[in-house]
Amino acid sequence: MNELTSNPPGRPRRTLDIVQASLKRRYARERRFRFLGATAVILGLTFVVLLFADIILKGYTAFQQTYIRLPIELAAESIDPDGTRDPETLAQADYMKLIREALQARFPDVTERNERRLLSSMISVGAADLLRQQVMDDPDLIGTTQEFWILAAADIDMLIKGHIDRKAAEADRRVKDQMIGWIERLEAEGRIAKRFNTIFFTHGNSREPELSGIAGALMGSFYTLLLTLVLSFPIGVGAALYLEEFAPKNRWTDLIEVNINNLAAVPSIVFGLLGLAVFITFFGVPRSTPLVAALVLTLMTLPTIIIASRAALKSVPPSIREAALGVGASPLQTQFHHVLPLAMPGMLTGTIIGMAQALGETAPLLMIGMIAFIVDIPKGFTDVATVLPVQIYLWADSPERGFVERTSAAIMVLLAFLFAMNLAAVLLRRRFERRW
Repeated sequence: MNELTSNPPGRPRRTLDIVQASLKRRYARERRFRFLGATAVILGLTFVVLLFADIILKGYTAFQQTYIRLPIELAAESIDPDGTRDPETLAQADYMKLIREALQARFPDVTERNERRLLSSMISVGAADLLRQQVMDDPDLIGTTQEFWILAAADIDMLIKGHIDRKAAEADRRVKDQMIGWIERLEAEGRIAKRFNTIFFTHGNSREPELSGIAGALMGSFYTLLLTLVLSFPIGVGAALYLEEFAPKNRWTDLIEVNINNLAAVPSIVFGLLGLAVFITFFGVPRSTPLVAALVLTLMTLPTIIIASRAALKSVPPSIREAALGVGASPLQTQFHHVLPLAMPGMLTGTIIGMAQALGETAPLLMIGMIAFIVDIPKGFTDVATVLPVQIYLWADSPERGFVERTSAAIMVLLAFLFAMNLAAVLLRRRFERRW
């Protein structure tokens, strides 16, 4: 049956023609929507890839460090004149003098005072401490001449890694032409090499880039997350269990639920201000310690854990509860023996996600003083410490190229931990989740 349209000025059209024209427009809109969606996904992935590529390209060189191989004479009269091998005597020896003498022996033509000072500046100020530790670990080295890999200064490290252009004008770089000549001579003799940077993983923070490491920040993060987990997991699970299974449904519980949901969206710096006012000022908890950091992060992660735990409890079928109650189990036995084991994978997933969120937090920890310059590695919950995100923040504020690569390397380590924690959450859910 042919039907005429009421308002077209042209020739009459059938209903089928109208429907087909409408379908073409709808299909065209669908194709445009799919194109825009695919474009958005591609753009998002492109930006993520560019971000990761920029971090990796800037940071992968931090996992290697430049060393200069020198034959050093460990004369007994200079290190242990009494021959007692007393650790205090060995520690007080002038190891930097031995390193400078060995380096100047490679360049006997360097005689002027300024040149000798310039030559010595190629060695890191921490090289003497590293050599001292090797001698104290093996006192049998005293009285012999050994080849040691001596840590190079940051500028020399940047030059070897290609971050300083050797062909640039001398005024445009931090390494002088004379130093480049010495470096090329050592390279020709095979006395300069890049080795795995163990210092980055075993040392704390330092003013010198080549001596800076993330060990202190890693231990601070470990103590903080461990205490946060111990505090937040039982409190969060207990609160979720009470609200979901035992609390009466009234205005007060509704108000509590609304506030928990709102707390999950509160900016993290607010928790830092709360920790500063309550834990430090009122209760006197030591500042800049994993203890106060864990208390603040516990408050911040509790809403996430409670919400995830309640969702896990809701996913358990009511028939499980009814069957347990039907065979004579008490409500508490029903929850602990039947419901909680089935909901635990979802609870663990939410907890790990909350811990990953806490691991990456910086703003609340800045408010409680964890921005301090920490050299020593913390050994307990009440030792002054910093955490990895704050360490990244401190290094990012430094203009030196050596700290730039360490900033990116620390970000890579932090991302690796975050990926590992999120992967663990996914694996736990897939391993223990039961579909009903």
